[in-house]
Amino acid sequence: MLPIERQQQILAMVTEKGVISLMELMECFQVSHMTIRRDIQKLESLNAIAIVSGGIALPERQRLLAEPSHQDKTVMYPHEKEAIGRAAAQLIPMNSSIYLDAGTTTLALAHALAGRDDLLVVTNDFVIAAFITEHTRCQMVHTGGTLCRENRSCVGTLAAAMLQNLFIDIAFISAACWNERGISTPHEDKVAVKQAVAKISSRRVLLADASKYGKIANYLALPLSAFDSIISDEHLPATAIAHIHDRGIELHQA
Repeated sequence: MLPIERQQQILAMVTEKGVISLMELMECFQVSHMTIRRDIQKLESLNAIAIVSGGIALPERQRLLAEPSHQDKTVMYPHEKEAIGRAAAQLIPMNSSIYLDAGTTTLALAHALAGRDDLLVVTNDFVIAAFITEHTRCQMVHTGGTLCRENRSCVGTLAAAMLQNLFIDIAFISAACWNERGISTPHEDKVAVKQAVAKISSRRVLLADASKYGKIANYLALPLSAFDSIISDEHLPATAIAHIHDRGIELHQA
């Protein structure tokens, strides 16, 4: 088994159980203590898990100071993202104009659109743009703007200004952090893009797995009330579900 595959399974296990011992991980994967330690150190560096006495656990509420790179995000909760992407694709009527925000969860939605030819897809993400180009016959518009190499996307006021010329039926917006107040980001130059697309879209859908709930960053991008729907996974805490329902926001748990 490749390290990336083992790390994905470790994430799935700790998400399901909350806390897992090192011994349990070693026995499950039949690998050495050193190998599991390397996996854990990698996942901890991504803020995906927290190291506790004798094992690992889900991280506590924390402030995110920097987002993981696109490459690092690909190993984080891939099955949950795939399920979220499939659920989101089912919300898109024929001949819609949609916006796919930069991120690996929205990339999972792009994968679920393979073979479609009826959409106008707008994105600020280069990986999504490449996939849509290669695997669909949809029309596509890239926002352009200031390059963010780590996340392979465009951000800033130029990207935001371009979006003001469009009408979007459904915007699928990603988030590095979200809580009862809204979605936040450690990078100020992402705020303008998310706010611009929210203004020009008839419907706004947040795509975010449960691991991101409860985390905060320095810049509030959009309040939770800006969203008509949220698509997350089955691990979302009961307190989050109750808060979303109290706000009258439609919730899908993939």
